[in-house]
Amino acid sequence: MQNLLSIGEPVPEIRSKAWFPEQRAIKEFKLSAQKGKWVIITFYPGDFTFVCATDIEAFMTSYGEFSKNGAVIVAISTDSIFSHKAWSETSPRVKQSKIPLIDDFNKKISAEYGFLNNETGAARRGTVIVDPDGKLQYYAIHNDALGKDVDHIYTAFMGLKFVRDTPTEAGHICAVPANWKLGKRTLDIDVVNDIGKL
Repeated sequence: MQNLLSIGEPVPEIRSKAWFPEQRAIKEFKLSAQKGKWVIITFYPGDFTFVCATDIEAFMTSYGEFSKNGAVIVAISTDSIFSHKAWSETSPRVKQSKIPLIDDFNKKISAEYGFLNNETGAARRGTVIVDPDGKLQYYAIHNDALGKDVDHIYTAFMGLKFVRDTPTEAGHICAVPANWKLGKRTLDIDVVNDIGKL
């Protein structure tokens, strides 16, 4: 069993070549260069596969909202940069994407983040949300046959952003309740006086 990353702790640096479809160019991606932004990392098993293309397409439906709220989306699989480029140029779903595809052909990133499937050599399907300080705030791995629920990921991102951006009084905690949706009430918890009331 691989060690999982810890919530609230700095994530490993990512430094690799990436295919940037908007510029139609191969450039270096460096996670630490994104400091001050939220980073949504979508891991997926492989280029030229069916469910993975729907993940990319789904993220593009909310791409503008993620960007407007200070988030960068990147995608990682254990494919080469040349495979990423070819997939981006030929897949009907992926060719509409603006999301950089990061090369992890040596499997280093997937292994460091706990996403490497040692049986297949591919990355597992899942999502990581990194805050503007480079710390882990969300971590999910699931069955490769299950495509991502991007509405949920966007809601989780906005909830985490709200908690980070909301100042609290001493002795209070700002929290987001279960099944929260944008525009709904959050929780301002008095850690002494609210015990047993929720």
